[in-house]
Amino acid sequence: MADIDVEAVLSQLSLQDKVSLLSGIDFWHTHPVPSQGIPSLRLTDGPNGVRGTKFFNGVPAACFPCGTALGSTFNAPLLRLAGRTMGLEAIAKGAHCILGPTINTQRSPLGGRGFESLGEDPVLAGLGAAEIIGGIQETGVQACVKHFVCNDQEHRRNAVQAIVSERALREVYGLGFQLAIKGGDPGAVMTGYNGVNGVYCSESRELLEGLLRREWGFGGLVMSDWFGTYSTTQAVKAGLDLEMPGPSRFRGEGLKFNVQTDKVREWELDERVRGVLGFVKRCAGSGVREGAEEGTADTPETRELLRRVGGEGVVLLKNEGGVLPFKGKGRRTVVVGPNARVAAYHGGGSASLKAYYAVTPMEGIEAKVEGEVGYSVGCYSHKMLPLIGAVLTSPSGEKGMRMRVYNESPGVEGREKTDELVLEKTELLLVDYKNPKLKSDLWYADFEGSFVPDEDGTWEFGVVVCGTARLFVNGELVVDNATTQRQGDAFFGSSTVEEKGFVQVKKGETYEVKVEFASAVTSKLAGNNVLFGGGTLRVGACKVIDPKKEIAKAAELAKGADQVIICAGLNADWETEGSDRENMDLPAPMDEMIAAVAAANKNTVVVMQSGTPVRMPWIDDVAAVVQAWYGGNETGNVIADVLFGDVNPSGKLSLSFPKRVQDNPAFLNFRAEGGRTVYGEDVYVGYRYYEFVEREVLFPFGHGLSYTTFEFQGLQVAEEDGKVEVSVTVKNTGAVKGAEVVQVYVAPKQAAKVNRPRKELKGFTKVELAPGESKRVTVDVETKYAASYWDEERSKWCAEKGEYEVIVANTSDVRAKTLTGSFTVAKTFWWTGL
Repeated sequence: MADIDVEAVLSQLSLQDKVSLLSGIDFWHTHPVPSQGIPSLRLTDGPNGVRGTKFFNGVPAACFPCGTALGSTFNAPLLRLAGRTMGLEAIAKGAHCILGPTINTQRSPLGGRGFESLGEDPVLAGLGAAEIIGGIQETGVQACVKHFVCNDQEHRRNAVQAIVSERALREVYGLGFQLAIKGGDPGAVMTGYNGVNGVYCSESRELLEGLLRREWGFGGLVMSDWFGTYSTTQAVKAGLDLEMPGPSRFRGEGLKFNVQTDKVREWELDERVRGVLGFVKRCAGSGVREGAEEGTADTPETRELLRRVGGEGVVLLKNEGGVLPFKGKGRRTVVVGPNARVAAYHGGGSASLKAYYAVTPMEGIEAKVEGEVGYSVGCYSHKMLPLIGAVLTSPSGEKGMRMRVYNESPGVEGREKTDELVLEKTELLLVDYKNPKLKSDLWYADFEGSFVPDEDGTWEFGVVVCGTARLFVNGELVVDNATTQRQGDAFFGSSTVEEKGFVQVKKGETYEVKVEFASAVTSKLAGNNVLFGGGTLRVGACKVIDPKKEIAKAAELAKGADQVIICAGLNADWETEGSDRENMDLPAPMDEMIAAVAAANKNTVVVMQSGTPVRMPWIDDVAAVVQAWYGGNETGNVIADVLFGDVNPSGKLSLSFPKRVQDNPAFLNFRAEGGRTVYGEDVYVGYRYYEFVEREVLFPFGHGLSYTTFEFQGLQVAEEDGKVEVSVTVKNTGAVKGAEVVQVYVAPKQAAKVNRPRKELKGFTKVELAPGESKRVTVDVETKYAASYWDEERSKWCAEKGEYEVIVANTSDVRAKTLTGSFTVAKTFWWTGL
């Protein structure tokens, strides 16, 4: 891909060329202008792995741990290395730009995409994102940091105005982007779906031209979120360069006409085109040729890195009596829980992808333990029935279901198939399914597979669809999701609820499952299904269990064990783009199951998989809790490494875990009402709030235990030439090699003109030490960032004259052992920019 001279090319473009460049041609590609050497660029999700161009039956990829896990590493060099590997993955997929990282703020534990973001603190998110961006862009691939700004909930995300004070916008929601741009210089920024204070982000001249470009000096591309452009003239004038996806809804001939009639001046159009051309120039450094074939990069080095990143993000929340690490040899081990035999390796929505492989916790544990590992499911945790593909065999003998595609409906004699595939994953988003043999948007597909039950009982089957679908077992209709349909929230809110049916089965007999599907145009829903081309289909099934009997069985199994591991938590159904969680509880009856197993065996460890906090009413009854997040391809190995001591946990919570959702500062304001969401907690997000009102949390921001112990000594704080230098000696005082995070907080020692949080994170570093080893580490923070708040009277940052306490600890917990020093600001000053 050749380099271009932006101004020379711009001068040669016709009006038609210019307008074309400002929108995509399809879901993932921009418009080319071959006559001027401008190629079509390929964009790709996403936040925790590079999917490529296909939602449906995509090319496998490396799945990284989720955003909150990446944030919990508190390891800047490691995040840069992760970013570089993401860039190499993008090159393998023929992509020029990765749509990530995500750095929106977790105002509430209930945010559907909370797992995607790096944390609740803007300094952690901003500095971490800068490293990921830097790593990605070392490869020439560009990063697109998102979603600017206040895109912090899924409820009516396309139709909500975030009502937020100027101060909170700057100190919390914008600061992460400010630091990411300052430290990472991303090639692109993506606007949020939402509006801020009455103006949609993609139409906000104040945000895009004022804050992003003029104040922060951002010189890259500004693109919309997918279908997040809402106007022709306003968005162009505001500074939105690229409308995605294509084909355009708001540009094209409409924009061309508005330029010809001076509603949009040609110089304004040229500014937008400059943004696109500059981005094309930056992408040339990737060496990715236009229209490259999508491939894979599943190397031993990538696998090793995924395992390392996952291990450093795992947080040991509790370890009473040093029950962990477990011993692998000569111990009877029992594993309980619904997350044991499945790999919950990513959240839902844009973060989902088809992984190269996925290690289940059970597989990881069995690799560490000699002899048989006892197992009981204990209870179910699914929101929708587990995908059926994993238990079916296709007619050709492969795992999954055979998909045959037709132009004609079932019952038409002699119809000819146009396509045939075998799919293991029976969750299909057909937005990008293409088949040249299909004659129209109306088409049909049959999905077939069989299974043999290992015991008598009842099976439950479920179907979600955008389109229509009927499920048959041995020729009998079990689920009819065609005759009448009910709106659901799956697949970004485009599809039906899960309609279900039951079948009695007998051990050893074969059961043929068939689904007759018709494409999206047959849908009877009145909702938003226009975005998804061919439609959607999700087919799930599982054996029906008696919850009380399963809990009793699990408790009985645990009684005689030396070590018990409960694999609990959520999955991509519960935490997903398009919908927020209704509460902070685990799916019932998981709490009851955990309590029963813990009562049966005091050596019970809970491995919790979730991207955001869950309530833990049983916390005092279990010996240990490990927060494992969604761990990517290496999920099971990462969990087992920590449980059995091959990895000494060093992760720190990237967000506070409240005891109850009612304790969260956004509890009363976390949904759209009357088209708006009021950010009533202002700057008091996360730990800032809990400390200020002295409300006890379950686990504080920055918390995380180790299998060894550390000591901080010899704190020195020096302020000179606009920089605060914080130095401390860290010593490993235990018997095991491990890593510790030095967290640097700053607190004003005098009353400010405005109320301020008790303390705020300003920097961090991670250091690995052998037993008895000591190292001197330094954290540097610019004085203006260390001391300032946003002064709404002047619309500038203000660093007030006075003394500022520097607090160094390994957690935000006010009860923790800390070292304190201070620095002085001699004279009040105001500033803007980076």
